[in-house]
Amino acid sequence: MPASPRRTAARPQETLLTRTLSLFAALALSASVAHAQPYPSKPIHLIVPFPPGGGTDILSRLVATRLAEANKWTVVPENRAGAGGTIGIAAAVRAAPTGYEVVMGQKDNLVVAPWLYKSVSYDPTKDLAAVAHVAYTPIVIVTNAESRLKTLADVVEASRAAPGSLTYGSPGSGTTIHLAGEIFKEAAHIDIRHIPYKGSNAALADVLAGNVDLLVSSVPSAIAQIKAGKLRPLAVTSARRSTSLPDVPTVAELGYKGFDVSTWYGLFVPAATPKAVIAELNTQVNKLLAQPDMQAAIHEQGAETQIMTPAQLSSLLDTEYHQWKGIVEASGAKVE
Repeated sequence: MPASPRRTAARPQETLLTRTLSLFAALALSASVAHAQPYPSKPIHLIVPFPPGGGTDILSRLVATRLAEANKWTVVPENRAGAGGTIGIAAAVRAAPTGYEVVMGQKDNLVVAPWLYKSVSYDPTKDLAAVAHVAYTPIVIVTNAESRLKTLADVVEASRAAPGSLTYGSPGSGTTIHLAGEIFKEAAHIDIRHIPYKGSNAALADVLAGNVDLLVSSVPSAIAQIKAGKLRPLAVTSARRSTSLPDVPTVAELGYKGFDVSTWYGLFVPAATPKAVIAELNTQVNKLLAQPDMQAAIHEQGAETQIMTPAQLSSLLDTEYHQWKGIVEASGAKVE
């Protein structure tokens, strides 16, 4: 029988190919290991869609501080204000979906603004993923403590006597707070001029100085000045009284049956963010919200904690987003 042919040595090209493939395999393994690092492995940026000092900013910084203390995370709040909070939301929508860009959204810029502004570039129900509900808060109507307007009935009477003579400030056009003022005007059949500001602090300063007659505000933004006796609360716009201001009546109690406008705050991320990252964020935020000292800190700011799963918050957003389309249309309010 003929002898078996001898195997030839590997060609130089084959050796090079083998080494190249091995190098790519090593790089892929290295990338996989790096990708598998526990979340978070670098600072988390928390986008705050309103200026410093307002209710959104206060709650955002409280959450950021407590997350850092409890988990040794680095959470950096970044104020990106403007256009009723829509600029900050748009920035979050454009961010990389890695879990390192989180936004404190609220009813203002997620539910109301898309139906008020013509130029809103996002659909919050499609472009964002819900992470964790943080707090619920009523809206309060206040005036300077030295004002001649002692009650909500005084506001209605004065406005009817001289239509357009009274003014009310809000933290910006297109917010739930702005719309609460417009809905009250419709319910009471009165004419009060709206003065929009770039955030709560500027509006607060002008009502304290007497430059505007009324301020419609989230409770967290106004409560410090209410407690200091510098602002007189006239009514809250929610269906039930605020536990932080139990002596202040609701608008509904004062004769406007069914009146109910409130707001809420929640954390959101870009829609394609991994579910595992969302689950981790939700777990850690909810742990904080379950602690009595965190609940007390939020309550001190005039808000109330509400713990939800991402699915529950997503359902809340979707339901109210579609409900408020009709409410905005009925109010006739528009922002160019």
